Amino acid sequence: MTKQNKAFKFRLLPNKEQELLLAKTFGSVRFVYNKMLAERKETYEKFKDDQEKVKEKKFPTPAKYKDEFPFLKEVDSLALANAQINLQKAYKNFFEGRAEFPTFKSRKHKQSFTTNRVNGNIELQDGHIKLPKLKLVKIIQHREVPADYQLKSCTISKTKSGKYYLSILTEYEKEIEPVSIKNVVGLDFAMDGLYVESEQGKKANYPRFYRQSLNKLEKEQRILSRRTRGSARWEKQRLKVAVLQEKTANQRKNFLHHKSKELATNYDAVVIEDLDMKGMSQALKFGKSVHDNGWGMFTSFLQYKLKEQGKQLVKIDKWFPSTKTCSKCGSVKEIKLSERTYQCTCGLNLDRDYNSALNIKKEGIRLLANA
Repeated sequence: MTKQNKAFKFRLLPNKEQELLLAKTFGSVRFVYNKMLAERKETYEKFKDDQEKVKEKKFPTPAKYKDEFPFLKEVDSLALANAQINLQKAYKNFFEGRAEFPTFKSRKHKQSFTTNRVNGNIELQDGHIKLPKLKLVKIIQHREVPADYQLKSCTISKTKSGKYYLSILTEYEKEIEPVSIKNVVGLDFAMDGLYVESEQGKKANYPRFYRQSLNKLEKEQRILSRRTRGSARWEKQRLKVAVLQEKTANQRKNFLHHKSKELATNYDAVVIEDLDMKGMSQALKFGKSVHDNGWGMFTSFLQYKLKEQGKQLVKIDKWFPSTKTCSKCGSVKEIKLSERTYQCTCGLNLDRDYNSALNIKKEGIRLLANA
């Protein structure tokens, strides 16, 4: 048996007193993070030429600031400790070349904090959750957390529209047996519909939720730009814009969950190209279309859903010529972006994306066989 993790996300409904404490916690976590980062930045600037000294320098703990700033004693100490851990991770990623130097968090930054379960301080109790300092907070629990799943930590976040969410990380034991791979599907990324399958050229038909809401969103944003920042009317209009943006994000996430679940249920292995979506959106100037599809989120959902069942997500090299190759005879030719049909001297006449999906599937099967 191996240990697995699974997260459950619920809507949190705090009362006014709990909202005030949550606001204090968000602010305190941000304050501690920025304080520690300022000290690290100072050390880095001082010993920039001797990185070993910078690495050896220990991080201060949040307790160091509590005497000077008593308001830190009012909030959950584990939330402050996690701010320190997050900064340590960001700093390590910088030194190992995986990220830029950490930046300060502003009030406009995502408001969230994480706390850990210690000695039963976090418990689910009949439509409520017991949290450190907050006591019992009402939640909308739309699904049950299995009794054998052990609660590890909770992340509380607040959206720009003022809604609170709770993400519970659980740990459970399960033996995942690798599935014998029989049914394989190749997916070719499609700008206008998310993907095209190698099986009969079936398309995901993504509804492009952002494009649908664009006219209404632009109208509301124009109204917001004419309001006086910070006024009551500006705040009311800002909420309208935030609600619209959230609705689009939720529609996209829901669609991607359903599609990834469908693929993970029907196939033993899914083959995709390892695409650089950021580079693609900049190079081809299709930023809105690329980001509207949410391909990165879709592949993340697909990966964990397949893994839970002992199935595989296979990523082929982004330079593999799936678009230029004939899926029938294997010959390679140049093809323009405007050409939507792949025609070959061998007689193949096929939709360009369907042809690519067939090539992606073939390459994925080859990689699986070699593995």
